[in-house]
Amino acid sequence: SWQVATDKVAGKLSSTLSWVKNTVSHTVSQMASQVASPSASLHTTSSSTTLSTPVLSPSSPTQLSPDDLELLAKLEEQNRLLETDSKSLRSVNGSRRNSGSSLVSSSSASSNLSHLEEDSWILWGRIVNEWEDVRKKKEKQVKELVRKGIPHHFRAIVWQLLCSAQSMPIKDQYSELLKMTSPCEKLIRRDIARTYPEHDFFKEKDSLGQEVLFNVMKAYSLVDREVGYCQGSAFIVGLLLMQMPEEEAFCVFVKLMQDYRLRELFKPSMAELGLCMYQFECMIQEHLPELYVHFQSQSFHTSMYASSWFLTIFLTTFPLPIATRVFDIFMSEGLEIVFRVGLAVLQMNQAELLQLDMEGMLQHFQKVIPHQFDSGPDKLIQASYQVKYNAKKMKKLEKEYTTIKTKEMEEQVEIKRLRTENRLLKQRIETLEKESASLADRLIQHKCSSQYSEDFVLQLEKELVQARLSEAESHCALKEMQDKVLEMEKRNSSLPDEENIARLQEELIAVKLREAEALMGLKELRQQVKDLEEHWQRHLARTTGRWKDPPRKNTVNELQDELMTVRLREAETLAELKETKQRMMEMETQNQINSNHLRRAEQEITNLQGKVQYLSAQNKGLLAQLNEAKRRQAEIECKSKEEVMAVRLREADRIAAVAELQQHIAELEIQ
Repeated sequence: SWQVATDKVAGKLSSTLSWVKNTVSHTVSQMASQVASPSASLHTTSSSTTLSTPVLSPSSPTQLSPDDLELLAKLEEQNRLLETDSKSLRSVNGSRRNSGSSLVSSSSASSNLSHLEEDSWILWGRIVNEWEDVRKKKEKQVKELVRKGIPHHFRAIVWQLLCSAQSMPIKDQYSELLKMTSPCEKLIRRDIARTYPEHDFFKEKDSLGQEVLFNVMKAYSLVDREVGYCQGSAFIVGLLLMQMPEEEAFCVFVKLMQDYRLRELFKPSMAELGLCMYQFECMIQEHLPELYVHFQSQSFHTSMYASSWFLTIFLTTFPLPIATRVFDIFMSEGLEIVFRVGLAVLQMNQAELLQLDMEGMLQHFQKVIPHQFDSGPDKLIQASYQVKYNAKKMKKLEKEYTTIKTKEMEEQVEIKRLRTENRLLKQRIETLEKESASLADRLIQHKCSSQYSEDFVLQLEKELVQARLSEAESHCALKEMQDKVLEMEKRNSSLPDEENIARLQEELIAVKLREAEALMGLKELRQQVKDLEEHWQRHLARTTGRWKDPPRKNTVNELQDELMTVRLREAETLAELKETKQRMMEMETQNQINSNHLRRAEQEITNLQGKVQYLSAQNKGLLAQLNEAKRRQAEIECKSKEEVMAVRLREADRIAAVAELQQHIAELEIQ
């Protein structure tokens, strides 16, 4: 009987010890997995950390002795202590993960978070850890979560993930850029004090905030020398520095400039800002026609109130908590949110704006609208997503704006060219008027002379002969000039400069315009000469009827008349000759221009060929560097995989050692 009782006790102890062994093994393996991967703390909820007591197997005895119950109580106490250690380890890992993500952040999260906040943290933690899969498979769900707001402590890493700035090569150049000198340093220093002047991080002169803001702006002005520094961009960099260190803020800002249209907005020409103003004005005209008409009647242009919305993403319009929520969505969806929020603000204030004049509307935008949403941004975000936004229509408006701007540029060039031609033609007209006045003076002098001598008659006959000779020579010269003009036109038409055909046609049109205007001037001159000739004929008619001259004087008068006629024809021929010379000079100028175009084109082709050869050599060098970098990366990945395998092997050895120790403990307890 004693042997039977001993067997029963041994059976109870063996079943109890096997249950203890399973429990301890489960607890230790859970702690080891948490040590190996701290991020696992974000995947588990608070309820999942509690160790449940395993149910006894059917073979276990249903009734235990007092010694067994005492042993079970001790084991449960030990289990509770292990659970407490597990929770503390998880909290340490969580705090370590979130520390250092911001230069300006709250010291620590409150220990009494609501269940909703705790669930939000757990969800965002899972999204961050599984970002690649979540971004590909659940993009819409991520957008919806971003619209509801990113938790403060996750904002830094989520912004970097949204714009793909977490692993940029330019980050390694940041320290070197700070050692260089930028031509924009004075401008940056001047504007730093105006950036968030009421924020604790930036308001003090030469503080840490102002220093890191200066560093980031200076580094970007060196990276992108075309943009350099633009007032307004400092507000975006300042917001980034409130969330993350300066190196990460610099990388995110570079990404925003490259991929979010900000670079085009901040270029010196600000062409993209003009496009945004045009698109936004068309949206107002479509969705708020009454307000659009009111703005037009008051000459209240869109750029007077909306340019800062696009340049600073509402950071200078709304308080920081509201603007940060809008910036969350901007990081996810781009400039679309600026159009939506802007139109939503106008919809909410339409009734008040319709009652105000220009000054009143400016005051309303500056003082009333910024404080309308102090209670929270949810109402504004909800209203903005009730606005109808058509991406295809925005593309169409972009094409329209580009066409309008191209036409405006062409018109400005044409106006400038016409003004220059107009100035030259005025100078030519003045010269022709002077010649006409000289001819008129000579005619008047001849009218006033009443006595003629024989010597004067002979002189007039000589002048008549000379005038006829010069007229014949002028006709010959005119014909030669016309032949030269035709030859020049043929030569110009056969030029092989096919790339500049459009430009040559424009210049030809300009020459023809000048020629037409010169011909008009000559026609006016001829008309003046004709009028003078009519006056002279009328004068002769009056003098013939008044005096009866002797035959000799009549001959003198006839010669004088013929001389005047010849001189008038000579003046006309000279005018034609000058016109032809002018055309010849223009054609020679045109020929010279075409020759210069050809020479420049050949020089450009030579330069481009040299550049192509240089870039090809440089490309080969870069490809070689790229292959070398890929090889090194492959070696590093191989080494890292080997290290990971080594760590896993050591971890497995540790787990095996723990199992052996557990087995040894069990044997000792049995003994």
